[in-house]
Amino acid sequence: MRPWPAALLAGTVMWMSGCGYHLAGKSDALPKSIHVIAVPALENKTTSYRIEQRLTAATVHEFLAKTQYRVISNPANGDAVLRGKVLSVEAVPLLFDTATGRATTMLVSVKCEVTFEARETGKVLYHSDNFLFRNQYEISTDVKSFFEEQDPALDRLAQDFAARLVAAVIENF
Repeated sequence: MRPWPAALLAGTVMWMSGCGYHLAGKSDALPKSIHVIAVPALENKTTSYRIEQRLTAATVHEFLAKTQYRVISNPANGDAVLRGKVLSVEAVPLLFDTATGRATTMLVSVKCEVTFEARETGKVLYHSDNFLFRNQYEISTDVKSFFEEQDPALDRLAQDFAARLVAAVIENF
């Protein structure tokens, strides 16, 4: 067996590890002094009923499930604080059923203002005036099923939003 394939493989691995490659969701750009993150309820600047509660609960769950940080609601007791405002929620039809003319897929957009800062120093670790989350969701064309799907659909939206938000904050994108 020739030694050059092993040397080539080893060289490639060393080259890739030095180029900044990492798995998404595995980077932690936060200071090591942060152990407790406060996530008070997001502010709702929209007419969407209780959307801030769903997004806040999903964000807390995502931090607990995907990171090692302890999460609390009181900003005075956290090492860092994540504050946010839901600025807009829009849903527009994307695909239609040709037979009925009803929408079958909606494009949902949620725009937020988000600030994540170290509590003691006030240093802003992440900020976005325009944190935009977009995703498409299939909906039923059956009227009865449509109303039964509304709550689970909003929960899926909140979970997807929270996953994107937590990744942005932790990875500092």
